[in-house]
Amino acid sequence: MRETISVFLVCLLALFSTLYCNQQDSIPEGDLLVLTVATQETDGFKRFIRSLQHFNYSVKVLGRAEIWKGGDYMSPPGGGQKVRLLKFALDEITEDNKVILFVDSYDVIFSSGPKELLKKFQQTKHKVVFSAETLIWPDRHLEDKHPHVREGKRFLGAGGFIGYAPNLKKMLSEWSGEDNDSDQLFYTKIFINPDKRRSINITLDNRCRLFQNLYGALDEVVLKFEDGRVRARNLLYDTLPVIIHGNGPTKLQINYLGNYIPNVWTFETGCTTCNKDVRPLSELQESEHPVVVIGVFIQQPTPFVTVFFERMLNLKYPKNRLSLFIYNKEPHHEKQVRTFLEDHESEYQAVKLVGPEEGIDPATSRNIGFDMCRDDIHCEYFFSIDVEVVLKNEDTLKILIELNKPFIAPMMTKPGRLWTNFWGALSADGYYARSEDYVDIVQGSRVGLWNVPYVYHIFLVKADVLRTDLKAPDLFESATLDPDMAFCANVRNKGIFMFVTNMNTFGRVLSVENYQTNHLHNDLWQIFENPLDWEERYIHKNYSKIMRDNLVETPCPDVYWFPVLNEVGCDHLVEEMENFGQWSGGGNVDQRIQGGYENVPTVDIHMNQVGFEKEWRKFLVDYIAPVTEKMFPGYHTTAQFDLAFVVRYKPDEQPALRPHHDASTFTINMALNQVGIDYQGGGCRFLRYNCSVEAPRKGWALMHPGRLTHYHEGLPTTEGVRYIVVSFVDP
Repeated sequence: MRETISVFLVCLLALFSTLYCNQQDSIPEGDLLVLTVATQETDGFKRFIRSLQHFNYSVKVLGRAEIWKGGDYMSPPGGGQKVRLLKFALDEITEDNKVILFVDSYDVIFSSGPKELLKKFQQTKHKVVFSAETLIWPDRHLEDKHPHVREGKRFLGAGGFIGYAPNLKKMLSEWSGEDNDSDQLFYTKIFINPDKRRSINITLDNRCRLFQNLYGALDEVVLKFEDGRVRARNLLYDTLPVIIHGNGPTKLQINYLGNYIPNVWTFETGCTTCNKDVRPLSELQESEHPVVVIGVFIQQPTPFVTVFFERMLNLKYPKNRLSLFIYNKEPHHEKQVRTFLEDHESEYQAVKLVGPEEGIDPATSRNIGFDMCRDDIHCEYFFSIDVEVVLKNEDTLKILIELNKPFIAPMMTKPGRLWTNFWGALSADGYYARSEDYVDIVQGSRVGLWNVPYVYHIFLVKADVLRTDLKAPDLFESATLDPDMAFCANVRNKGIFMFVTNMNTFGRVLSVENYQTNHLHNDLWQIFENPLDWEERYIHKNYSKIMRDNLVETPCPDVYWFPVLNEVGCDHLVEEMENFGQWSGGGNVDQRIQGGYENVPTVDIHMNQVGFEKEWRKFLVDYIAPVTEKMFPGYHTTAQFDLAFVVRYKPDEQPALRPHHDASTFTINMALNQVGIDYQGGGCRFLRYNCSVEAPRKGWALMHPGRLTHYHEGLPTTEGVRYIVVSFVDP
């Protein structure tokens, strides 16, 4: 028994000794130094540094004062400049216990801290550990020379490795190449040499415990949200790599992961970096606000252009700090542009207009707009906005400037659809693809700043970027891509992050595909294509109070009076009819109606004469039917009508209308102009009740039963011209 206890105690002591020794042998975090090369402070580099700082890594950046001569990922070979800089930096390190982590910077993010990294490095029981890849590069002929592994990736990746300084010095002692030679090939040849591999004590991180290279492994990697943290998880090996590298053509994927890692956005905290490095404007005097050139682009016939300019005018930003560049390709919109400039050009610092007569193509026009900002030494931003943008948020420009990004766009939507002005991902041929988080961002369940591969219609770009990285005249040109896609590809290729923000509601984008220009007021026909904009343009501001506050008057028994159309809606309808001009003669013979005979004729134009009958029925269904069903409980209408028409009353034409019943279940009679201003007299008298509405309000509708009970007449118009719109609804 004693012997058993003694053996047990010896084993227990050995176990504790082992644990103690292991604890003692762990590498102190202070022994770790991160080295990287960065000749420019790109957006990717800033992201890299933020992720390092998040986990308190010590880092030294090499090559800051140099011009990059090491090629790029799209045109091998290259990378030798990194080897030269690393070799020189290692010569200055004298501590044998120093652990060096060498990684790329522009396309790398850290997802965990030094403690985990060093522990995993130590567990490899090697002195140098390289990242591993699925694909061999740049020399496929060396494939058979790589050691086989039971599990994991076989091929060396030069974008990340960790090792003790003496071992790395020994490895780099053989370097004598040029800056544009291949670092990948240099390290690979060392690794596939068994003697050198053993001498330096090199291995690969085959199962992606330390390094995750994305090229060739996109299907393996997912985001892991857990306990307020975000990691990348390798599904194939069930590992949580510490360092994520978007090597090769995986920049879009590293950008996607960088929207979350490390803890940039979590379900618990939301966006943790959105309010960092901002540029507040609230304390500035007007004269201290950044100078902005606003570029307005009209490339096709577009509805509600007048409203667009009204909204731009209402931007809460000092106009004496704004210049305007307006490109208008469409003769149809010349009048609206000219009217805006006649009224407001003097309010802006400078204005440049490129009209349709100049024959400049849309892509060239955008470069001309950029040049207006590039050439103005005071210009700090170019705000590009297409005329189909409905900019509802008057603070949009201020918000974007304050977020202080080189390139940023407000998220715009189309009501009732998942369409936005950004793409969350790209397909293999560079077109739209839906990212995993796209729907959540569009619907607002994920709110923040999102680095995306494509934005359009509206964006803010810093002038310094236009003068440096984006100074080429062919930004919108491509042999295979549309101009907007070519532009975004060029921005991405320059390493500029395109951010989109959904932290505020900014507005929407119009549907323009079916916009016709064969009427005077073409926007009237937009009730199907752009119903929300149609409503904002034409519906009375108090219409919503009908349901909310019971804003319905009863001037006569079972006659209901309520606001529907606003001033613009009434005026446009009248002007459209007068522009059409084919008023009936007011006689009984009328070939426009079934039977060809009108018992109680008026001077009028029917909706179907101007091609407006479908739109008018949509108006009745959306805005009249709800009121009908409110005031006549239990009655449901589909707003079918045999007749809907605009009537004109003039003292010398047809001043009044004799008593009659309407051929309808109920009638809508809406005043389209104002008594006392546009005409004198007029009104409607219901004979059975001896009740008259003698001062009809412009845009207000009278609704009353048509047959049987509400025998009525039109009272004489004594001066001016009176217009009403009438609908016989049945049922």
